[in-house]
Amino acid sequence: MNNPFAADYLTDENDKALIDRATHGDKAALEDLLKKHQPFVYNIAWKMVQNPMDAEDLAQEVMIKVITNLAKFEGKSQFRTWLYRIVVNHFLQIQKKPREIIANEDFDGFADRLASFQDVVLSELEQEEMKAEIREMNLACMSAMLLCLTREQRMIYIIGDLFNADHTIGAKILNLSKDNYRKRLSRARKDLFSFMNNKCGLVNKANPCRCYKKVTAVMECGNIDSKHLLFNRKEYKKFQNYISKDTDEILDLVEEKYHEMHYELPYREDFDKRTLIDDFIKDKRVVELLNLN
Repeated sequence: MNNPFAADYLTDENDKALIDRATHGDKAALEDLLKKHQPFVYNIAWKMVQNPMDAEDLAQEVMIKVITNLAKFEGKSQFRTWLYRIVVNHFLQIQKKPREIIANEDFDGFADRLASFQDVVLSELEQEEMKAEIREMNLACMSAMLLCLTREQRMIYIIGDLFNADHTIGAKILNLSKDNYRKRLSRARKDLFSFMNNKCGLVNKANPCRCYKKVTAVMECGNIDSKHLLFNRKEYKKFQNYISKDTDEILDLVEEKYHEMHYELPYREDFDKRTLIDDFIKDKRVVELLNLN
């Protein structure tokens, strides 16, 4: 899959061809265009709000905006810039989703919440038996850390670090100068790293917090359901599979373990055969708007 945030993104011309066909009534071209970008839009939404169902709603809302405004795209900018500016603006302006409201905390508040869960030390055998749940705890914890960032920081971090956006493209999408983009991305990285370095035992062994010690209490509270894991699922890939190999140099040097852990966050690539896109392109209003055939 070609990362649209990378400097070597090669399919802008293909996007333009699909847009031209779609705006001239080609239903298949519209479907191809939307399905090509759907995983990226969804995974940005997922990391913004943590809850998969809320992420689907956000992705739907963005796709509606893209479809209804596609005929206005004049090609003066790259399609990826146009599309992901819609994503950014929409995600930054919407009302907070339930998970954001529930969290509604900074890093200090999150640290206090983690500390409130009693440590339960597991034997090596118990750790092996609960391997999936411990991994879920780790991924859920990192995902929750993102909610401690401001929305703008979160968006810049997702695009700039998880997708490792080329700085020029990232600045255009966020509508910032390259220098300002670098500074804000650096700030988000430092805030995350500072928290993990001071609290997470996986980044800094001097810290007492360990996922396997917290998982029992978290499960007892119902925050992790072993039968319905949200993050640690075999069908999900990792973000590191989707970052460009030839991106700009890291802006600020931070511990390798910190980056490694965040690149392990899940990425949803596959969607059900019947998707929101299938519904959209059959909608009477969309058919009339683009004269689809």
